[in-house]
Amino acid sequence: MRARDTDWDGVRLHVVTGKGGTGKTTVAAALALALAAGGDKVLLVEVEGRQGISQVFDLPPLPYEERKIAVAPDGGDVYALAIDPEEAMLEYLEMFYGMRRAGRALTKIGIIDFATTIAPGFRDVLVTGKTSEAVRRKGKDGRRVYDAVVLDAPPTGRIVRFLNVTNEVAGLARVGPIKNHADLVNGVVSSPETAVHFVTLLEEMPVQETLDGLAELRAAGLPPGGIFINMVRESLLPDSVLEAAAESRFDPAELALGLKAAGLTDGGSAAVTVAEALTEEITEHARRTELERDERLALEGAARPRYELPLLADGVDLSGLYELAESIRTQGAA
Repeated sequence: MRARDTDWDGVRLHVVTGKGGTGKTTVAAALALALAAGGDKVLLVEVEGRQGISQVFDLPPLPYEERKIAVAPDGGDVYALAIDPEEAMLEYLEMFYGMRRAGRALTKIGIIDFATTIAPGFRDVLVTGKTSEAVRRKGKDGRRVYDAVVLDAPPTGRIVRFLNVTNEVAGLARVGPIKNHADLVNGVVSSPETAVHFVTLLEEMPVQETLDGLAELRAAGLPPGGIFINMVRESLLPDSVLEAAAESRFDPAELALGLKAAGLTDGGSAAVTVAEALTEEITEHARRTELERDERLALEGAARPRYELPLLADGVDLSGLYELAESIRTQGAA
């Protein structure tokens, strides 16, 4: 791993969570690119079976194997892994019981689905276990295979249960391979080498879920990371104009005169109609800006590092991912 001067020096596992619709997978992908920049090797992992990584990078669906998907700025490689719980189960059976062939037979009769249905925590142990193994894995030279791992994790409402594997398997096994496996996973997840980042928008519900998630994380003894505020709109109007519009002190008649003076209209009723429509747009923008400021203040109260990522005018394509990665690097998150 190259020398870094970031907010997360020493962190090897970056868990990314957030309310649905906040762009969690996009931010995880951009973070992976940012972490790999300059020559590092980073693994980007997804666990929800949505093939979100392949969509973000505009690739065919990913198989259950680690493969290179992108070159980061200034060198460095991003690898991806879409974890399949069934394949992870087969690996687990082979690793601890030498039963991979038998496991495939069990798959055919549906016993694996049955097992993870009656004990859903076991599925989480399997996928977090695969991720933790990638964090710990070393090559023949004794060095870590990956400089960092980014986990595109389940949404905020499920993140603590997903990561708190020791509690999840307590009712399944108190001794033996499952318990030992869970303890290894917990050793990684709860260590200073892990940070759980939250993705949010400047809207009431995502912000409240972020604050609640941080509180639950702390209560569970899991390591909180930063807050990535996604899709931030830049205000194009001076504060004085926004304040006047938010307080309904914006005069459409004055705007109509301004439009005429600038040669944009000929005056008359058409100018008034345009001015009234613009006034409505400006007022809505001002009120949204005011609400966003309130949400920023709420997030400041969480006392966590915050990073603002721009709303991309052309949507999130591959060039947009690199733009977000650069923003993440510039702000010291990677």
